[in-house]
Amino acid sequence: MAVPKRRVSKTRAAKRRTHYKVTLPIPIKDSDGTWRMPHRANKNTGEYKS
Repeated sequence: MAVPKRRVSKTRAAKRRTHYKVTLPIPIKDSDGTWRMPHRANKNTGEYKS
């Protein structure tokens, strides 16, 4: 079984985790001019067009 030879420092662990970023979804403007989140139906028209 693989066991680390020594403890990984906080800095080294943080450098490895820098690639795991959460990006916020960008709202989409529908044909009727309302904004909605992607992959969601429009509340006014019921239109779903991602």
